[in-house]
Amino acid sequence: MLTIIMECRDNEAELAQTLSALVAGAVEGIVRDVIVLDHGSRDGSARVADAAGCRFLAEWDLKEVVQSARGDWLLLLEPGARPLAGWVDAVVDHVAVDPKPARFAASRNHRPSFFRRFGRTPPLENGYLVSKREAAGIARRGMGLAEVAKGGARQLVAEIVPAWAVKAMRAGLR
Repeated sequence: MLTIIMECRDNEAELAQTLSALVAGAVEGIVRDVIVLDHGSRDGSARVADAAGCRFLAEWDLKEVVQSARGDWLLLLEPGARPLAGWVDAVVDHVAVDPKPARFAASRNHRPSFFRRFGRTPPLENGYLVSKREAAGIARRGMGLAEVAKGGARQLVAEIVPAWAVKAMRAGLR
């Protein structure tokens, strides 16, 4: 039903955090596969992806990646982002009744800084759930995931901790 796709570059720790948050979807049989698109990582990102059973692609064309996805729906995420409890049910409910793309709600416990609230929200900050069919119509050679996620989207009832918040929490703990 669902393929998760992420782009990374030296995001070993962030990738591990996101993959651990996706376990609930795999256990429920919702997550069919996870694809990690690499941009020249020199850390352990490939090992993390391999240990989790992901496809790790060092060379890729987004159009081909979308076509090879096993799920009928794609969830595009940033490494480090963590969907919170209830995300599986929210995704299942959405795809059952609505063919339009969707994004998670921003976590109420992780408010952006004053300046960040007035800037443009990056397209993948709250994830992007899109049908494989729609993504295949958008994807082109040389494109990245953020370009696919630029379109409008409904809001899911589940929340996500964005990657920037996870990085900020880690920085504060050091």
